[in-house]
Amino acid sequence: MNVAVEGARMQDRRWDRGRPWLELTTIGDTLVRTAARRPDCESLVFPERREAYAETLAGAESIARSLLAHGVERGETVALLMPNSPEFVHTLFGCALAGVRALLVNARYKHHELAYVLGDAGAVAVVTTDLVSEYVDFVPLIDRAAEKLGASLRLRVLLGSSSPPGYEDAASFAAAGESVPLAEVDRRRRSVRIRDVGIMMYTSGTTADPKGCLISHEALVRTAAAVSDRFEFVEDERLWDPLPLFHMGGLLQLTATVHTGGTFMTMTHFEPGAAIRQMEEERCTFAYPCFPTITQAILHHPDFDASRLTSVRAVLDTGPPETLRDVAARWNDVPVLTSYGLTEAGGVIAFSHLHDPEEKRVTTGGRPLRGMEVRIADPETDDELPVGEVGQILVRGPGLFDGYHGDPDKTAETMRGGWLHTGDLGAVDEEGRIAYRGRSKDMLKVGGENVAALEIEAFLQTHPAVKIAQVVGVPDAKYQEVPAAFVELAPERAASEADLIAFCQGTIAGFKVPRHVRFVSEWPMSATKIQKHRLREQLLEELREA
Repeated sequence: MNVAVEGARMQDRRWDRGRPWLELTTIGDTLVRTAARRPDCESLVFPERREAYAETLAGAESIARSLLAHGVERGETVALLMPNSPEFVHTLFGCALAGVRALLVNARYKHHELAYVLGDAGAVAVVTTDLVSEYVDFVPLIDRAAEKLGASLRLRVLLGSSSPPGYEDAASFAAAGESVPLAEVDRRRRSVRIRDVGIMMYTSGTTADPKGCLISHEALVRTAAAVSDRFEFVEDERLWDPLPLFHMGGLLQLTATVHTGGTFMTMTHFEPGAAIRQMEEERCTFAYPCFPTITQAILHHPDFDASRLTSVRAVLDTGPPETLRDVAARWNDVPVLTSYGLTEAGGVIAFSHLHDPEEKRVTTGGRPLRGMEVRIADPETDDELPVGEVGQILVRGPGLFDGYHGDPDKTAETMRGGWLHTGDLGAVDEEGRIAYRGRSKDMLKVGGENVAALEIEAFLQTHPAVKIAQVVGVPDAKYQEVPAAFVELAPERAASEADLIAFCQGTIAGFKVPRHVRFVSEWPMSATKIQKHRLREQLLEELREA
């Protein structure tokens, strides 16, 4: 049975009457169109700053004019290295207006990672800020990376109040742009094709260098439009999303909000108390914390009071069903939605429907967005599997990336047969909802038994003292590999290693019981994901020294 689900048959409330059509445009024109229609409506809200659509467009046009003044040509690559800020948004859309590729760089990178990405992408310019991020001061980071790049990086821009040597400061960068007529930006903007690459994002690597994903204007805008419809966004939507804009979790929701004409609320640095105040004071209608490290920090903060957040109509989160049900209960039973996606597929392949039964919302990632198709295949043969069976998730549709930059072999391997091989394990139900079952590469081999780390994590998180659990495999002389758990405890809760091992024993299969439990208060993170390889390395070092 072919369970590929085509998005035009989705049951979105605004798409079930008549015959839907697409109003497709480029990333830049998405902002231009909304600014023309709603110039005075709020586009961006930060805790300390806010602006209207006309201001956001003016900021983007100023960036585009300055890039043109410095000779950045259509199709060249400009890197953005900065935390969430209005300047990030201006530069993102400014690149789109100028027809250049925006390379969104992970703000957690160190100099060797940054040098690799800038060099591999062929970046001719980097735009940063003197807002010192929670992770790093960007100027010395760029300076060290630039030592390895030679003359290929022609321009360094700092949008802020300082003027470090070797950088074009904000004032001189803007002044250079004044020599370029706005009509020249319009001419460049109109020449951009929807199939041009608009965004480059590097997937976080663990054992290998990251790969640059080429994302077209069409892929991002079509996915964003489908997200807007799935969530039933309206022009007065006020979406709160603290995720980094260099990550699809931030970028896609920003684009969907701009597509609709709503207000995108975010923060430069996430802090749960400030986040709660922002959502309350700004009358947030849709909360997108997305990751347990953020959601749980909010729910366990002493200032959290769902009765003061009654404007919130839905929350997007990830986690095991028990955790998601708890999130809904703590948030006055608003719908908690889930998702499934990856960068190579435009960020998201599927979201829950608001009107799905709770059981479907907490146990699956929802049905694919319109236009996207999913099939479940045998990991070894690529043969399609029946409904309900677990296999590798394969995807095709308009949201897919255009391949890995400079790596046709890896692209061909990943896209064999015309389907994106995600490397994720999952199943689909009769209506095409995707149930994620973990990474095929996040499997443990314990005494010949395949064990999904996700399964052990979900069980540990049913313990009342466990806030977050992550499981890795470590070598074992007898069993080849055994599970090891890293646990963050809930506030004012206590549990020992012996307690958690005893909790598992007799309830889950013996080969799934963690042999080691370590407690953490701070997780090693990439953009938004916990870096399991660092946890594993930490434990291996400890065991070697024991």
